[in-house]
Amino acid sequence: MGRNIEIEFKNMLNKENFIKLQKHFKINEQDFLIQNNHYFDTDGLSLGQKKAALRIREKGGRFELTLKKIAEAGVLEINQSISDEKAMAMIGKNSFPSGEVKDELILMDVKPESLEYKGMLQTRRAQVPYKKGLIMLDHSTYFGREDFEIEYEVDEQHTSSGKNDFFQLLNELNIPKVHADNKIKRFFNAKKEGTQ
Repeated sequence: MGRNIEIEFKNMLNKENFIKLQKHFKINEQDFLIQNNHYFDTDGLSLGQKKAALRIREKGGRFELTLKKIAEAGVLEINQSISDEKAMAMIGKNSFPSGEVKDELILMDVKPESLEYKGMLQTRRAQVPYKKGLIMLDHSTYFGREDFEIEYEVDEQHTSSGKNDFFQLLNELNIPKVHADNKIKRFFNAKKEGTQ
């Protein structure tokens, strides 16, 4: 799977604007797929303090371990396919699989054995090609909450035009610009609010 730089533009939506975008892109209910994001961090949230995040994404019976960290141009993703047995062992805190993600955590001075399972965020996602990238409509649920967002992912050489295309789309559809924290930040903020 390897490493890649993720360039994406995001905007939070209300349900009405989510449905408006769904209609605009002719997305039907059967176009949405379910993905479960299982999040991990240390007890002291060391990864979050380092502006990094670790998750297992479960989609279509497959599991992918991903470490995300800030890079010069976007977010560096280190991805590793793992078996369902290794995913369940990680969630149960039995073991951390060998590979590029574990090696990178060690380089970041994070002990893989200190990581704890923090919970799950479920997303219904539909994606469609748009200009030089990919539009994703996400409806996420976690800790009894739900939210809606649009993401536009482009590759590095289309960063500038991608940003313009994204905001032009929002303007054309009269969708207000609303800052979107990434999913893991929203997840941990909700978790923190729930424990206070």
